[in-house]
Amino acid sequence: MKKHATFSGIILVGLGVYFLVNQLHSSFSHLFQDWPALLMIFGAALIGQAYSAREYQHLFPGILLFGFGLHILFVHWFKQWPNHIGVFFFIIAIAFFISSLKVKNGLGQGFFFLALAFITLFSEQFQPLFYIVETGITSIWKFWPLGLILVGIYILLVKRK
Repeated sequence: MKKHATFSGIILVGLGVYFLVNQLHSSFSHLFQDWPALLMIFGAALIGQAYSAREYQHLFPGILLFGFGLHILFVHWFKQWPNHIGVFFFIIAIAFFISSLKVKNGLGQGFFFLALAFITLFSEQFQPLFYIVETGITSIWKFWPLGLILVGIYILLVKRK
């Protein structure tokens, strides 16, 4: 990190607020007493560093840390918030999408994790589709030796250069 001022400043302010809230025992201090708040502080510091110093490689881990911390806090705050592995895949997809805007790679991985998030979050609705895919793969798998035969014929008939 070329310029540590933003990163260090956000870390110090975040940790100061974290410990001050815990010392004051205020009515909302129980919301920020656990380690997810620390994840959010370090994530915010990495995001701040990425934008202030134009070191966009820090954007992805910053969004991951902030998103994971926020998700874990939301699970404790809101009973309706989904506590599912698919939410983590969704956060990873968001991190890939946002960082790909600046870093210019990772868009494919973002779509992969987004698809994985939707499959895991809505797997009960996809159950009939999974059955169709499974039976199709089972039917095709019986004929895998044909693939070996076709590759062998291709190697025998194609002239080597």
